[in-house]
Amino acid sequence: MVFLYILILVLIVAGIWASSCVRVIKQYERGLVFRWGRVQSAVRGPGLAVIAPVADRLQKVNLQVVTMPVPAQEGITRDNVTVRVDAVVYFKVVDPTQAIVNVEDYRFAIGQVAQASLRSIIGKSDLDDLLSNREKLNQGLELMIDTPALDWGIHIDRVEIKDVALPEAMKRSMSRQAEAERDRRARVISADGEFQASQKLSDAARVMADTPAALQLRLLETVVAVAAEKNSTLVLPFPVELLRFLEHARETPESVKPIRESAPQRSDDEQ
Repeated sequence: MVFLYILILVLIVAGIWASSCVRVIKQYERGLVFRWGRVQSAVRGPGLAVIAPVADRLQKVNLQVVTMPVPAQEGITRDNVTVRVDAVVYFKVVDPTQAIVNVEDYRFAIGQVAQASLRSIIGKSDLDDLLSNREKLNQGLELMIDTPALDWGIHIDRVEIKDVALPEAMKRSMSRQAEAERDRRARVISADGEFQASQKLSDAARVMADTPAALQLRLLETVVAVAAEKNSTLVLPFPVELLRFLEHARETPESVKPIRESAPQRSDDEQ
């Protein structure tokens, strides 16, 4: 009976020892073993990892890509505009040993570097760059964060500026500027159209000057176009040349009649 109790006790102790010696490492993790405080060179891969129950301590490191939002940072741009800019950083651990040994908390460190770099980018950029040239700013921000992260075994995949918050007064000013720009473009386009139309009219006037009949045809076409509107009054200009022709035609019979009446008559003696 005593032997049975001893066997049960041994099994319990063996189970406790086995549970303290065996660790399960997931596929996206790596295990870093500390033996008496010293890091072992061999990094444990996914699966079962057996360690010494007292001497060893296993620390798991996640190798997945981490999405870290950067809180909105307020700053003054190079052209003296106050803005609030937030961003997001994508990074992952490429060297578990450096990520654990070289920095106390690599997530916190990356977050602080990202905030400081974002404020620096705001101070070095103009407002137009923040609004329209974000790709270049993203590359510069990624380079600024990646430089210290390399010593921590961290690789920065990408950095994206999400939103740029402007003061209400600046929004109204930009709205008025955009409206004025659209008005300017509309006036330029209208003036350009008038200029082109004047050139075409000048060419048409030269053609009609060489061919007077073309002016009459154009007049008739205009009359036809205006007459299509039944609710309009049509004022038709009468050519002066036609009036002169009618006047000349009316004066011709009157000038012939006196000539006939004033013809000399022969006397009876001459006959």
